[in-house]
Amino acid sequence: MGATRTRRPPAPTGAERARSIAARGGEASIVGTGSAPTVPLVHHVRADGSTAMLLADDDPLLGRVRDAGSSGLAVMLELTDHAPVDLREPVRALLWITGMLRVPTPFCARRIAVGMAEARPHPRLLDLGHGATLVRLDPGSAVLSDAEGTAALAPVDLAAAAPDPFCRYETHWLAHLERAHSDVFGALHRHLPTPLRDDRSARIRPLGLDRFGLRLRVETAERDHDVRLAFTAEALTVEDLREQMSRLVGCPFGGGRKHTA
Repeated sequence: MGATRTRRPPAPTGAERARSIAARGGEASIVGTGSAPTVPLVHHVRADGSTAMLLADDDPLLGRVRDAGSSGLAVMLELTDHAPVDLREPVRALLWITGMLRVPTPFCARRIAVGMAEARPHPRLLDLGHGATLVRLDPGSAVLSDAEGTAALAPVDLAAAAPDPFCRYETHWLAHLERAHSDVFGALHRHLPTPLRDDRSARIRPLGLDRFGLRLRVETAERDHDVRLAFTAEALTVEDLREQMSRLVGCPFGGGRKHTA
């Protein structure tokens, strides 16, 4: 007989995880230009990966983009997704979007800036035309790397996916959970794989939350382990989430449910 395969717990697709990273905002930097990375003053990623960014007028990259004209300058936008609490290894995912960077006309730039302000207001948007210039990244492809794996994505894949319903709130929720309800993690200890349960140096930390389950970072003396604890059913509302978290904290896993480290 062959070896028994451990079924991975359900998780959002690569495109959904990428959309969640973009929706949370996070840190952005423009790389792959042959010079030091450029950090935009403001950035906003749309559904298909196209990105509007505000650069300071004295940024050297802006001059190169203007020189490239309508053909655009090939760049890579790196989005860094950080854990909700202070971990030894704080980066939990990276999303790279490659494409052509261009400077739109002043009229288009103003319209794009209005859309950015409606989606996520930011005071630096008022600098447009007063020391800052808007640039637009037209995407060609994207690559996601996180604990679930690596995914190569096309703009159409991103546009067809939706961010997780809890992606904008999980940072606050999980930080509060560790700060004010640390006993919860003691209750979750029994769900860990046996080697981690038996490791007295193990410290359980919150890593992420989505509609399919809770992600934990288990820090041990030797290395870190990422563990996904699956919900019994997909959570789509706050009430669903409250029920599933209560089940997870109060009840051991039922038969047939697996987790990975």
